[in-house]
Amino acid sequence: MHIIKKTIYILLISFITQVNLNSDVPHFVDFKYVLNQSAAGKKAQTVLQKELSDGVNKIKKQESALQAEEKEIIKQKRVISADEYTKKVTNLRAKVNTIQKNRNNLLDSVAKKRTKARSELLKNLNPIIQEYMKEKKIRMVLDKKGILLADEKLDLTNDIINILDKKLKSIKLD
Repeated sequence: MHIIKKTIYILLISFITQVNLNSDVPHFVDFKYVLNQSAAGKKAQTVLQKELSDGVNKIKKQESALQAEEKEIIKQKRVISADEYTKKVTNLRAKVNTIQKNRNNLLDSVAKKRTKARSELLKNLNPIIQEYMKEKKIRMVLDKKGILLADEKLDLTNDIINILDKKLKSIKLD
C-alpha cells in the first residue's frame, strides 16, 4: 500500500510540475496574420481597398480630362492671344495641383483609416488574449515576428482568430 501511495504522489507531482512547466513556456501569435485573416480584418481591408480603388479611378478620369484639355490648349496656342493662352495654362496648372492634393488626401485618408482599423482590432484583441491566457494558464504570449524558431504547438494564432471572429464581426471605420 505504501508503494501505491508513493507512486500516486510521484505522478501527482510530475503532473503538477508538467502543468507549471507548460505555463512558463512562452506561446506566440502571428498578429499580422490575425489582423489580415480575421473576419473583421478582412472586411476592413475590403472596404479600404474599394475606397482606394474608387478614389484612384476618379482621379484617373480627372487626369484624362486634363490631358484632353491640355491638348486643346496646345491646339489653340496660335489662334488665341498670349494673355488668353497664359490664363488657360495657369487655370490648367491650378487644376493639376487640385488633383494632386486630392490624390494625397485620398492616400492620407485611407492610411488613417487603416491605422484606426488596426488599433481597433488590437484593442479588441488584447482582452481576448488575456482571457485565453487565464483559461489556458499561459504566462506569456509573444508576437511571431520576433521569434526565430518555435514549436508550432505553441502557436495560438488560429485559436485567437476563432475567438475574435466570434466576438468581433466588423470594425467601424468612419
